[in-house]
Amino acid sequence: MSKIIALANQKGGVGKTTSSINLAASLAVLEFKTLLVDADPQANSTSGIGFDPRTIKNSIYECIINDVDPREAIQKTDTPNLFLLPAHIDLVGAEIEMINLENREYKMQAVLNKVRDDFDFIIIDCSPSLGLITINALSAADSVIIPVQCEYFALEGLGKLLNTIKIVQNRLNTKLEIEGILLTMYDVRLRLSNQVVEEVKNHFESLVFETIIQRNTRLSEAPSFGVSVIMHDANCKGAINYLNLAREIIRNNGLAAKEEINVTTATV
Repeated sequence: MSKIIALANQKGGVGKTTSSINLAASLAVLEFKTLLVDADPQANSTSGIGFDPRTIKNSIYECIINDVDPREAIQKTDTPNLFLLPAHIDLVGAEIEMINLENREYKMQAVLNKVRDDFDFIIIDCSPSLGLITINALSAADSVIIPVQCEYFALEGLGKLLNTIKIVQNRLNTKLEIEGILLTMYDVRLRLSNQVVEEVKNHFESLVFETIIQRNTRLSEAPSFGVSVIMHDANCKGAINYLNLAREIIRNNGLAAKEEINVTTATV
């Protein structure tokens, strides 16, 4: 039985898709069979891992709306142990089409339950909204990671997201937990970055991951090559940060990494 983790934040530009791709790739490289689910109509996880959304025939949309078996949509990536359930632009209309469906909040859960036993981890990249697709992802997930950028408006909208998570916990998915708050886009040279880290840790204490994702050129350019940062440059800070995050999640869930990789540990 796999663990399903959604990455959600209705605020755009917080590193959600970057984190989804690279956390999934890191778990895969540590020899956990991992499925990356692109639940964002922009399909950035799909293109960022090397697939053209325009050529995708079966996606998460067909699985939710047309009951296509997810095994017919899942794609094998160039990263060992990493698989993708892609998205394309049709997902934009899914929320309208789902309005009158019975059990509309559980459509994604029904899809993922069909393949749940095939994977160790399932990572869901949510859209930057609190719409029905994101509610579906939270209803299907065991836990949620909240990426927060180390910038001025870091905490803006976080209260609304936490309130949405609480509503989902109370009404739709009582087992949903907060896996952690992930600080992203950290720049060691900026006083503001350090202030945000301190503020978030003071507010949320043990909910904040020890691992912080640093700004890194290799991390930014990897999606243009259609690969994760680990496949792009395994020794850069970005790759090391996400490997450390994967190890932290593995450790927090009482698992042991199946194989450690010989990379230098970066410190913030």
